[in-house]
Amino acid sequence: MSETLRPIAHAAQNPDGSWRDPHDLANHLAGVAALAACHARKFGAEDWAHLAGLWHDLGKYRPAFQSYIRNASGYEKENAHIESAGRVDHSTAGAVHAVDELGEGAGRLLAYLIAGHHAGLPDWNGDNASLFQRLEDARKKGFLKESLGQQPPEAILRGQRPSSRLKGGTADLHLWLRMLFSSLVDADFLDTENYMNSGKADARAAYPNIDNLLARFRAHMERLAAAAIPTAVNRIRADVLHQCIERAVEERGNGLYSLTVPTGGGKTLSALAFALHHAKEHKKRRVIYAIPYLSIIEQTADVFRGIFGEDVVEHHSNLDPDKESARSRLASENWDAPLIVTTNVQLFESLFAARTSRCRKLHNLVDSVVILDEAQLLPPEFLEPCLASIRTLSKYYGITFVLCTATQPAFQPREINGQFFAGLPDVRELMQGGSHVQDANNLYQGLDRVKVHWPDTSVTTTWDELAERVTCHDQTLAIVNRKTHARELAKRLPDSLYLSTDLCGAHRAARIEEIRIRLEANRERAKAGLPVCPLRVVSTQLIEAGVDVDFPVVFRALAGLDSIAQAAGRCNREGQLMRGEDEVKGAVHVFVPPEPAPSSLLLKGENATKELLSLDPNPALTPKLFEHYFRLWFASINSMDKEGILNLLMPGKGMEISFRTAAEKFHLIPDDGAPVIVRWGEAEKWLNKLKADGPDRWLMRKLQRYSVNVHRNCLDRLIAQHDVEEVLPGLYAQANDLLYDETFGFLGCAGNVAVAPGNYVF
Repeated sequence: MSETLRPIAHAAQNPDGSWRDPHDLANHLAGVAALAACHARKFGAEDWAHLAGLWHDLGKYRPAFQSYIRNASGYEKENAHIESAGRVDHSTAGAVHAVDELGEGAGRLLAYLIAGHHAGLPDWNGDNASLFQRLEDARKKGFLKESLGQQPPEAILRGQRPSSRLKGGTADLHLWLRMLFSSLVDADFLDTENYMNSGKADARAAYPNIDNLLARFRAHMERLAAAAIPTAVNRIRADVLHQCIERAVEERGNGLYSLTVPTGGGKTLSALAFALHHAKEHKKRRVIYAIPYLSIIEQTADVFRGIFGEDVVEHHSNLDPDKESARSRLASENWDAPLIVTTNVQLFESLFAARTSRCRKLHNLVDSVVILDEAQLLPPEFLEPCLASIRTLSKYYGITFVLCTATQPAFQPREINGQFFAGLPDVRELMQGGSHVQDANNLYQGLDRVKVHWPDTSVTTTWDELAERVTCHDQTLAIVNRKTHARELAKRLPDSLYLSTDLCGAHRAARIEEIRIRLEANRERAKAGLPVCPLRVVSTQLIEAGVDVDFPVVFRALAGLDSIAQAAGRCNREGQLMRGEDEVKGAVHVFVPPEPAPSSLLLKGENATKELLSLDPNPALTPKLFEHYFRLWFASINSMDKEGILNLLMPGKGMEISFRTAAEKFHLIPDDGAPVIVRWGEAEKWLNKLKADGPDRWLMRKLQRYSVNVHRNCLDRLIAQHDVEEVLPGLYAQANDLLYDETFGFLGCAGNVAVAPGNYVF
């Protein structure tokens, strides 16, 4: 074959329009193999990854592909190597070759990776996209024969048979394959990017290492300590921090830990302290901080950014593009940075994903510290697959997990309703005592800043009665279970501030900031001996977990015990209530609303709390009480793997695995709505730009902050009424000016939508 017709993998133009030298196919295969092996070496599977890299694009030797890639339309497209409708299949030939070379066992394992390296991991059985059908079709059409006819180098075709063993048992095979898949697809992306856009590759600038981050963290904490007011709460926070640092050095290099600290006890920075010191001591490569709630992820990221600047990488859908740099945007693709702030949805859905973009980052989880903030909010109906992944990653992939919460869930292995619950064995609590705080139980006594007033659960409180009680206090937070309830109460408190997911993200952030400013102003007035200005807030539970506000009085609708404890964390958070020289506890009033919680999980939580109160009408919020509550709650869950994810991923005798079906079913948030862009703030400006210039990644990120999620049945009605318009396929915008209210936000579905179990983002 002449030099001008040598097999190529990619072709691209220079900025001046001239064609650069094509990307040699053999060099691409060797480069991907070397980089994939480097990725997989971290978990002892470099030999498998090397073969996958050598064979992943073997189908590009086919004359049909070489003709296609040389076509002018192919040369003009930066992503010409990606398969899509009308393009030449170049991945299945390598999958066939893997089976021919290694047999039906090992060969099929590699075939999943190779056949899926663009389209995503397939199911073995099913439609035309199944691995079985693709292998059969490729054999009939002679894809591999066509490739071999172009005489690829023997060094490509005859790789050494892999000898390393999979991590874990048969049930863990799917995760091992995803780790290999991640190693392959990230290597393919990076090698291709290096050819296609060397400037983009150069932008993946090196991040500082863990030692550097730890030094900056220590300096920041020293400044905080020097400026801290010497209160009892701050002394306990300092003790928690010191104990986390001590345990980070003492404990072994991977495993499962819990950090049980009452709300307001400094968990966020103490967990980060443990993670950074643990990473340095045990040579971990990065820290991943996973958060369940939209309302706190930006708050946490801002705290970290105040310490580490642009070296914090946020990866979630609600990220403001103004906080995103070219470097952090690239790092979010594969988590190649030392500190990642992300969501539970992003983390766990990636662990069960089939798509290349979702799986690409997974190999960078190896040898890391993962902090699961508010661990009790792992979705119970997907709890078994989530915990199974945690067990496997901690045991075989060098990952330290920290379950961080004030209300530690009962994840111990045991029998639940006649079925064995594998849970999380051997979780070690960091607050066990030492030279500082003694244990978690003592912490709850030391940080007891509130008096919880429990209700007679047989007596309901009307909204009028509640409004009257709320107005007896100048600064009050009232938390309810439904958006309809929040509106009912807020209407009776005309000067109150309202919070729910009916407000778009930018509006919520602005309102929470207003609340903080007014609380701080009132603290200054109180210090000066002046009367405080009334501030009454009505919210759904989105304010509970981690939002840093501090009220002297909180009212909480009866709910799960964990929700009540989180609500209590918004009361006297800093322990600064005083009467004369005596400290005064904040007041948390639990009441029974006119309607119970929405059905399903919230109602199960409410019923479990009622059962506890029937045993003790005035319980103290302690770790023992939370364990009792979660045991009752878990016993009420119909299934902790409602979609049968683990069965779908259990391989058959012929390595049959349903990757794609499992990924389609593993959604922590029900996919029953669509975002609607509302007309608030700068949304109009960005919508006009979208209509004028079309979609762009940064612009879509901007608009995400001005959207609310609307249930499908409500959306269909609003579209039919011309209150909402479709501005792009699947993207909708408010068309009726009356649809969004400055006080209550989106009004289009008022009265029809209950509060979702979690204000998750993806």
